[in-house]
Amino acid sequence: MRSLKQIGYAFHVIVRPFDGFYDLKSEKKGNVPCATLILAAALLTWLFSRQYAGYFFSTYDPYTYNVLIETVTFLLPFFLWVVANWALTTLMDGKGTMKDVYIATSYALTPLILILPPLIAVSNVLSLEEGSYYLFFYSLSFVWTGFLIFAGTMMTHQYLVGKTVITCILTIAAMAVIVFIALLFYSLIQKLVIFVLNSYNELRFRFY
Repeated sequence: MRSLKQIGYAFHVIVRPFDGFYDLKSEKKGNVPCATLILAAALLTWLFSRQYAGYFFSTYDPYTYNVLIETVTFLLPFFLWVVANWALTTLMDGKGTMKDVYIATSYALTPLILILPPLIAVSNVLSLEEGSYYLFFYSLSFVWTGFLIFAGTMMTHQYLVGKTVITCILTIAAMAVIVFIALLFYSLIQKLVIFVLNSYNELRFRFY
């Protein structure tokens, strides 16, 4: 019953974000299992929206669609935000732990769960001329989510508006740096593996 109340608290968060995110942390209104359930629901909603949106509003191609790639496309920015935001705010007197950031960011995804499913159904009966309605509500779900992430960052770390704006900008920059370092590391490892394999093959042919 308590878990249901904590999941249901997401509805309070999306309509009263500042009070909601403050209580989410200080009053322990949310927890990691409930946040993970919301994240999983948001992921499934995203996958369904990519695959089952109406013909005029979908880029789905059964020959190129890959569930794993779509999953990574959704989850990678999420976890990059959590890690980068936590790492950055520890240097900026932030009051939230990585757990707090994870919970707040997960609860901020609630608009996607509420808006996208009915939008998917409606998109299958809308004409191309009525596409502006689809685009409006589709954009609204992400704008609302972005605002909630902003509010969640502000209340989790107990920042003022100006510092929250700077933190969000720096977090996005830190995400880009993490991706760059990861790609650089992957490239170095790949070259090292190729060098080792080439050296092994050369030695094998020379001595055998």
